[in-house]
Amino acid sequence: MPFIGIKFAAKLEKENPMAIIITDECINCGACEPECPNTAIYEGADDWRYADGTDLSGKVVLPNGKAVDANETNEPISDEIYFIVADKCTECKGFHDEPQCAAVCPVDCCIPDEDNVESEETLLAKQAFMHNK
Repeated sequence: MPFIGIKFAAKLEKENPMAIIITDECINCGACEPECPNTAIYEGADDWRYADGTDLSGKVVLPNGKAVDANETNEPISDEIYFIVADKCTECKGFHDEPQCAAVCPVDCCIPDEDNVESEETLLAKQAFMHNK
């Protein structure tokens, strides 16, 4: 099993599944971005779209009930460090056994986002929705 960081592993043992967040400890190395199967990770100051890396297109209602245009460009969540779009993060459920961003992060700054607690069932449903499975 790949190394996922001591802080992250400890939280996973105690907490429910949830989206991941990148803390301000990020060194902007970019190791996490290509690892995300949902294209939920973006470089600081980059615009993003729900359609990026997913099968979503046009007007859709996300599993959380939010209506969006998947092709619409959204403003960056952070201008300074890499960021994760919580609505697209599934903790890699349906793709991998563990979040790949946390597995490759050299400074352990990819941690559970306590503001976005989701069950494994919800994360898998989100993954299926985004990838027409």
